[in-house]
Amino acid sequence: MAQEVRGVIAPGKNEPVRVETIVVPDPGPQEAVVRVQACGVCHTDLHYKQGGINDEFPFLLGHEAAGIVESVGEGVTDVAPGDFVVLNWRAVCGACRACLRGRPWYCFDTHNARQRMTLTDGTELSPALGIGAFAEKTLVAAGQCTKVDPAVSPAVAGLLGCGVMAGIGAAINTGNVGRGDSVAVIGCGGVGDAAVAGARLAGAAKVIAVDIDDRKLETARTMGATHTVNSEDHDPVAAIRDLTGGFGADVVIEAVGRPETYRQAFYARDLAGTVVLVGVPTPEMKLKLPLLDVFGRGGALKSSWYGDCLPSRDFPMLIDLHLQGRLPLDKFVSETIRLDEVEQAFERMHRGDVLRSVVVF
Repeated sequence: MAQEVRGVIAPGKNEPVRVETIVVPDPGPQEAVVRVQACGVCHTDLHYKQGGINDEFPFLLGHEAAGIVESVGEGVTDVAPGDFVVLNWRAVCGACRACLRGRPWYCFDTHNARQRMTLTDGTELSPALGIGAFAEKTLVAAGQCTKVDPAVSPAVAGLLGCGVMAGIGAAINTGNVGRGDSVAVIGCGGVGDAAVAGARLAGAAKVIAVDIDDRKLETARTMGATHTVNSEDHDPVAAIRDLTGGFGADVVIEAVGRPETYRQAFYARDLAGTVVLVGVPTPEMKLKLPLLDVFGRGGALKSSWYGDCLPSRDFPMLIDLHLQGRLPLDKFVSETIRLDEVEQAFERMHRGDVLRSVVVF
């Protein structure tokens, strides 16, 4: 039987979000209903609200979430009612050319639940990133549920569902940061700070955090940055070179997503070094670089989508590292809030007042 729960929707472009009654259908084949325990407030949700993703309003927002599987549909074998899970927005298919080549983190045919959640009047909702977890319960594809150790706090676990995984994965998976490497991270919001933590976890000898906000730089230090650079006061390329013996960093992670910061990342890396773009640009942005410099500097220019993660591999591992005290995921939680406080949380996030607000049910 379908259930009625409370959820946060974005009714139209740039309109304030509001709490509405959401109808959650019973799970169909390969689907699951999850009772949400916590969900982080991510910039991607704000982009949905602003119409920056698409115009398929109304949206059911929220996607950085953890909770308990309540029920599953036909054919579901990987999770069962009662399992504690982190939700992910890339349920791999197992059958596309990437999966068949043994690279499921590049899956080209990820999927979501086939059924739609609705308002009580039957209006279909578009769930953010196929999840829609600013709700007491949500319907997802069973492959979007990743079992992890239930000893972890849901408010912490859910952050792996998007931003924190994107940053950690940009360092470890995409950037292949290794022991003794020098790493620079440009942009120290949630994703950038996660990249700092990931670089430190991977054994980087030097982690240089770059931002224009001293508050964010101080937070980056608590995540493992060994040096900080305020790029309003100093040329970040020159500063990174000065801190790396004049050579540039082995890996530079760009967590802003703008042409000017990408150019800084490009020129702040060592010869044969790696640039990782994890910041998300907008469609109108263009980048111009001398092709001779692209050729002559060698190395690799990479993009990192969701940290090139494989949720079934990475989520349990990172949760275990957190429980061992080796990965401070709890430091990303700036505050816990109620479901009806999401609009105010967007405002605090926009001002840079918080790293992550987390809705706790």
